[in-house]
Amino acid sequence: MLKQCFVLIVSLVSAIAPAMAYVSFSSESAGEHPFVVAEQASGRVATIWVDRNAAPGILLAAKSLQSDIQKVTGLQPAIIHEENALSGHVILVGERGASAPIDRLIASGVLAVEADSNQWEGYQLANIQQPFGKIEQAWVISGFDRRGVIYGIYDLSDKIGVSPWYWWADVPIVKREGLYINEGTQVNDAPKVKYRGIFLNDEAPALTNWTQEKFGGYNAAFYQHVFELLLRLKANFLWPAMWNNAFADDDPQNMYLAHEMGIVMSTSHHEPMMRADKEWNRYGSGPWEYSTNPDKLYQFWVEGAKRYKDKDAIFTMGMRGQADTPMSEGENIGLLERIVADQREILAKHINKPIDDIPQVWALYKEVQGFYERGMRVPDDVTLLWADDNFGNVRRLPTSGELTRKGGAGVYYHFDYVGGPRSYRWINTVPLGKVWEQMNLAWEYGADRIWITNVGDLKPMELPISFFLAQAWNPAAFNESSPATFTREWVHKQFNGQFTDDITHLLNTYTLHNGRRKPAAIAPDTYSVLNYSEASRVSAELADAATLAGQIYDQLDGNYRDSFFQLVGYPLWASQALFELNHAQALNRLYADQDRSTTNEMAASVNGWFARDEQLRDAYHGLREGKWNHMMSQPHIGFVHWRNPPANLPPVVHTKALAVPAVADMGVAVEGSRLFWPANEGMGKSLSLPKFTPYGEASRLITVYNRQGMPFDWKAKPSHDWIRVSETSGNLTAEQQISVSIDWQTLPPGEHSGTVLVTGTGWGGASIEVSAVKPAITETPQPGDFIEGDGYISANATSALVLQGSAGEWRQVALHGRTGEAMRAAIPPHALLNTGNAPALQFPLYFTSAGEFELSLQLSPSLPFDTTTGIQLAVALDDALLGTVNMPEEAKKKAWEQGVLDNVKTLTITFPVNKAGRHTLTVYGLTPGAVLQKILIDTGDLQPSYLGPIERRYKL
Repeated sequence: MLKQCFVLIVSLVSAIAPAMAYVSFSSESAGEHPFVVAEQASGRVATIWVDRNAAPGILLAAKSLQSDIQKVTGLQPAIIHEENALSGHVILVGERGASAPIDRLIASGVLAVEADSNQWEGYQLANIQQPFGKIEQAWVISGFDRRGVIYGIYDLSDKIGVSPWYWWADVPIVKREGLYINEGTQVNDAPKVKYRGIFLNDEAPALTNWTQEKFGGYNAAFYQHVFELLLRLKANFLWPAMWNNAFADDDPQNMYLAHEMGIVMSTSHHEPMMRADKEWNRYGSGPWEYSTNPDKLYQFWVEGAKRYKDKDAIFTMGMRGQADTPMSEGENIGLLERIVADQREILAKHINKPIDDIPQVWALYKEVQGFYERGMRVPDDVTLLWADDNFGNVRRLPTSGELTRKGGAGVYYHFDYVGGPRSYRWINTVPLGKVWEQMNLAWEYGADRIWITNVGDLKPMELPISFFLAQAWNPAAFNESSPATFTREWVHKQFNGQFTDDITHLLNTYTLHNGRRKPAAIAPDTYSVLNYSEASRVSAELADAATLAGQIYDQLDGNYRDSFFQLVGYPLWASQALFELNHAQALNRLYADQDRSTTNEMAASVNGWFARDEQLRDAYHGLREGKWNHMMSQPHIGFVHWRNPPANLPPVVHTKALAVPAVADMGVAVEGSRLFWPANEGMGKSLSLPKFTPYGEASRLITVYNRQGMPFDWKAKPSHDWIRVSETSGNLTAEQQISVSIDWQTLPPGEHSGTVLVTGTGWGGASIEVSAVKPAITETPQPGDFIEGDGYISANATSALVLQGSAGEWRQVALHGRTGEAMRAAIPPHALLNTGNAPALQFPLYFTSAGEFELSLQLSPSLPFDTTTGIQLAVALDDALLGTVNMPEEAKKKAWEQGVLDNVKTLTITFPVNKAGRHTLTVYGLTPGAVLQKILIDTGDLQPSYLGPIERRYKL
C-alpha cells in the first residue's frame, strides 16, 4: 500500500458527518506553517500536554490519541504533564475551568472561545501560533466539560484516520508518513441532543456467549470497549445488557469505569432506580408488586440511589411488571403516581442535589403511554421518553404545551426487538431513510433530551448505530438526502476510498431488501412466484449484488477483507441465502403441486441455501482466529410465531419419486396459475394465460415440463396468426419455457380470444386459452403518463409532479420505503392544512377503460404521533375531491401488525372514472408525518403480490 502524507483541512461548517466532511489527502503538507502532528522524514512528533489531575476520562482519551498517532505514523507522542517542559508543536488538552494553561489562553484573548462550544459537551479545536513559552504552535483541544474535551480528542483521532470501528469491526488503520493540520484551522462543535446512546438488549445467545468466552462475562473488560466506541461516536449514554445480567452487580467496577470514562448510565425502560431487573431475583424479597410489598421495594431502590449518588446517571422512574411485562395492577394510576413520589423521596434523601437537578426519565413504553394518556403525570423535571412501536414508528411526540416542561422529552427507538408480530434480532433491517425521517420528526417536535436505540447484540448494527448517533449529535445538519450521503461517506472512510460507490450500493441493496420485510418475517409465500415475476426480480437483484460483493472481496486490499465480510459481505450474502431458501421452498411447493420432476431439484436448492447460511455463520465465527465466535448465532430460520426458534430449523421440503425404468410424462403450466395439465383438465379448469393488453406485459410464459425422467418431443401451435410463440417445438428432459406475445399491429380493436395447443406425451395435449383486449383509443397518451395495462396502473410516489404548497412541501427521502425512495410531507409541527395551501403530488394517468376503480395509497406505516392532527391526506381526480384518508391508530391491532410486517400501510379510496383517456390524480399532504411510497389503481385485474407490479409509464 502506498504511504501518503495526510493533511487535515477543517471546515468551519460541520455537515452531515462532521468526522468525515473535512478530511483530505495530499502528497505534502499544506500551508506555510502547518501544525506537525507527526512526520516520519524528520522524526518530528507533537507532544501531548494534559493536566495530571485532569478527569480520568480525559487522561484515558489522551492515551488513546497517543496510541492512535503511533498506529498511523509509527511515531509515538510523549504525554507530558509539566508546562515548563513544552516546546515545538504541542497538542494542548484541557477542560475549561480546570486546566490552567487553557484558562490563561482564554483570559488573555489568545484563545477566543466560540459560543457554540461553550455549552454542554461543546468543544473547540484551534491552531494557535506561539501561545506561550517555547511552544511554536499548539493544537488546542478545549472543552466546556470533561466529555467535551474527550470528544475533541477523539475528533482528532477520527480525522487522522482511526475509525471508531477499528476494534469492533476490525477496520484497518492506514499508515501515513506525515500528519499535518493547516495553519489557522479551527473547529467548534456541540451536541443538539443532550443524551445520545444505545441499549444492549436481547443479548442471548450471540453477545452473551461471545462475551463469556472473550471476557468472562459482562464485566469492565468488556464494557471498556463499549464505552470507548460510544465516545468515539460522540455518544454519552448507555442502557446495559439486562436479560440475565445486572450491570452494577455483575462487576462493581462497571459503574466506576463508566463514570471515569464519561458514560452516563441508566437502566432500561422497565428497571427503576438504577437497579437491574435480575437484582430483584437475586436479592429481592416477596412479590414485585408495590401495592402489597412497598417496604421491600422501597429499600431495594434505596440501594440504587446510594450507588449513583456521585456518578453520572439518569434514574428510570415508575414501574412495570418483572421481565418487561405490564404491571398486575394495570389501570391503577394512583398507585403509579405514589411509586414515582416515593422514588423521588429516595433520591432527595440520598443524593445531595436539588431533586429537579437529578436526571430522571419516565419511559412511556407500551401500556405505560396509556397511563399518561389517561391522565397520569410526573413532576415537570422528569423527562418523558416517548417510544416507537418497536418497529421504528414513533407512537407519540410532544404537544406544544408539553414543550415547556423542564425535563423535556426524548425517544426510545428500535433496531432490534423481541415480540409480536415477529421478533427481529439478527442483522440490520432498518433503512437509514426511515431512521432519519422518524427521528427528524422527533427533532422537529422538540424531543431532544434523550435519543436511545435498542441495538441488540451491537455487532451487526455498525452502520445504523453510526448514523443514529451522528444524527443525534446534530439533527439540524441532516436532511432528506443525508441517509444516502452519510452511507457513502461512511463507506469511503471504513474502506479508505476503495470501491466506494459499489460498496455503498451493496449496503443499500441489503438494507432496503431487509426493510421491505424483515428476514425473520419472510415466508415461502411472501414474494409471489406466480405474478409480476416478483420473486425472480428480487432474486436477480440479490444475485447481482452478491456477485459484485464477491468480486470486490477478491480485489480488496487484503487488510480490509475481514472488515468487508463483517460490514458488507456477511449481511448481504446471508440476506440472500435466507431469501433464496424461502424462494426455493415456494418453488418446491409449486413444483410438487404441479407434479414436476424438478421438485427434487428445488428441494436440493432449499437444503443448499440452508447449508450456505451455516457456512456463512461459520466463516464469520472463524474471522481473526475466532475473535467473533458466537456473534452470528442468533436463530433466524424456522419462525412459526413471534418468537425465534431455539436454533435454525431446516424447512420442510417435498420430494417426488420417479419411475424406474424412466418414462416420459408431459405436464404444462402457465404464468400466474397453480393449475397444470393434465390434472386440471378433467375438473373443468382450463389453462389460460393472463389477459394481454397493449400497454401491459409484452409476453407471457407457458412452461412445458417432464413429470418423470425420460426426454420427449413437444410441439406448440397457436390458433391465430396474431398469437406469436417463441418456440414451436423441441425436446426436453426437465422443462422448457415458451414465450407468448401478441402482434398488435395486425389485431383490430376489440376483445379477441384464441389458443395455443401444446402436444407431447399423453392424450390430445394442453389447449391454453389466450385473450387480448385492444381498446379503441380516442385520446393519445402522452409520454410519461402512468398508463393502464393488465388491469392496473402503478406509479412510484417519487415519479409524481411535485407542486409545493404555501404552507408545506413534498420532499424526496433517500433510502426509504420498499422502492428505495419515498415522498415525505414536510409540514410544520401541529399544522393541519387544506387543499388550498397543502403541497401536492400530481400523477398524470391514462385509462384505457372506464368504471369504478380502487386506488391504493401505499404509505410507510407511520403512526399518528401528533394527537391534534393525526396523519391525513386528501385525494382528488381532476377537479373533484375524492376524499380524505387517515393513518389508523396503533390500537387497530390487525392493521398495525400487517403494516409493520409489510412496511407499508395501504389506504384505499374507490372512485369512478367516467371515460377512458387522460386524467390527473392529486395527493395532498395535509399534516406532518405522511410518507408516500407508491400508488396502485386496480382497474379490474390487479393480481396478488407483495410489492405490487412495478411502475409503468407511456413511451413513444
